[in-house]
Amino acid sequence: MEVDGGASKERRWLPNSYVMKLTLAAGLGGLLFGYDTGVISGALLYIRDDFPEVDRSTVLQETIVSMAIAGAILGAAIGGKMSDRFGRRPVLIVADALFVVGAVLMAAATSATLLIVGRVFVGLGVGVASMTAPLYIAEASPASKRGGLVSLNVLMITGGQFISYVINFAFSKVLPSLSYIRCTELMLFWIQLPGTWRWMLGVACVPALLQAFLMFFLPESPRWLFRQGRVDEAVVVLTKIYPGDQLKKEMGELQASVDAEKENKASIKELIKSREIRLALRAGVGLQIFQQFVGINTVMYYSPSIVEQAGFASHQTALLLSMIVAGMNALGTIAGIVLIDKFGRRRLSMSSLVGVILALGLLTAAFQITASDAPAVDITSSFASPYTCPDFSRNSARWDCMSCLKHDCGFCGAESNQMFAGSCFISNRTVGDFCGDNHRPWFTKGCPSHYGWLALIGLGAYIAAFSPGMGPVPWAVNSEIYPLKYRGVCGGIAATANWVSNLIVAQSFLSLTKAIGTSWTFLLFGGISVAALLFVFFWVPETKGLSFEEIERLWQGENRQQQPRGIESKEAAVENA
Repeated sequence: MEVDGGASKERRWLPNSYVMKLTLAAGLGGLLFGYDTGVISGALLYIRDDFPEVDRSTVLQETIVSMAIAGAILGAAIGGKMSDRFGRRPVLIVADALFVVGAVLMAAATSATLLIVGRVFVGLGVGVASMTAPLYIAEASPASKRGGLVSLNVLMITGGQFISYVINFAFSKVLPSLSYIRCTELMLFWIQLPGTWRWMLGVACVPALLQAFLMFFLPESPRWLFRQGRVDEAVVVLTKIYPGDQLKKEMGELQASVDAEKENKASIKELIKSREIRLALRAGVGLQIFQQFVGINTVMYYSPSIVEQAGFASHQTALLLSMIVAGMNALGTIAGIVLIDKFGRRRLSMSSLVGVILALGLLTAAFQITASDAPAVDITSSFASPYTCPDFSRNSARWDCMSCLKHDCGFCGAESNQMFAGSCFISNRTVGDFCGDNHRPWFTKGCPSHYGWLALIGLGAYIAAFSPGMGPVPWAVNSEIYPLKYRGVCGGIAATANWVSNLIVAQSFLSLTKAIGTSWTFLLFGGISVAALLFVFFWVPETKGLSFEEIERLWQGENRQQQPRGIESKEAAVENA
């Protein structure tokens, strides 16, 4: 009996071990996703040094950053259809190829144009991977573990972002000159680096090549195989995932799902007309849009700028604090992995949004307080310099640091205490160096304040609230709520909505802070977060522990206990009408 019990335990363990291998291999796409979207903030500092035209043009800098997002929108749009037609595994390999091509183009770029082309290729890979990797993981996972395993992909994304911030900080602080790098532990010789940003961007091809290599030895999604009529191949994979008693149930549910598809062939017309699919799309697309519109990527893309707006002038300090924020994001995602299958998708996302609303309220108050606490402009010292801000006049006795920055000038703080009155000068590198040479802090994004630490606490609270819930939940829900025959297409629609929302937020944040102020911008995000909370309450169902087939029946009104208030069965809808 003891031997049999041990064998039974071993049989139960082996499928989990096998699933973990599939998950980690597919999750490398998430690592690339996070790294490539995060590393550009640090690489851009070095790109400007090598390409004067980029240094002179803000629009060109924004284009270099945003072209990856634009490429991701297209990649997500075509990735769903490709994965339905050709399978999840080959599409992931295609994403890796796009990553490699993009990384090589960027690393070898001799002009800003070629760099932008490389960013587009990387963006295409990011978009394809963003919807295919969670789909592959979900379809190879037992229902009881699916949420946590899909969330591992989100952990890889946040981990990739954290690694990119570590590299950014290392290049700005640990290796400040970076003309050479030590090659051996014995320090026998040195090798010259031709361009630090080339290494930062080009290194992304390593995990891409590794994932492509691993995927050649891993199976296709068993559910996709079953749908294609390759039942024997699907059974081989499912046997390694489910123990015997669960395998029979899973096979029966898959067969029923495929039989239902044969009776009703998939079509775009049916997708639009089907009430069940519309309900699923409303929940999935809405979650993806709100994930971005509550402001997460303003923090991930612009956290160094936000820290500087809070009154921290040093770039190195801003990068260090941003690295800590990225680390908190990764740790929060780990918490989400633990909680999502215990706490449930719906409850976890609602709890997360409550915390986000409170954190955004704190950020709103913090930036309002810091703006009113800015030091004054010293008239005498400002006029005694050839660098005086053109808009400054002797009649500007009430000018403070914020007034100076609003006129596109810079604030040169006092040497002894940055809260003392300082000078309002023209904002350029020469003047910034002049202030630094005189041991005076130079502010161009935000002003010194006694209360800048409040903004840092708000930033940390925001990440701590967002990362366990609204970080992984939208991806987990979208990987499981659609009927099998539409899973790739609907997942592609949802991922595209995420990237379009991402692009809107990324392109508008700095403009919003300049037009209405940082405080009001965070208040706007807070209002959107309240709308997101109401959306989840009324229209997102709980899918914890449900099989794919049970989720399909949920949209038909057969699992009433799992339904939110905004979803009712066809019969109930008719009765209420």
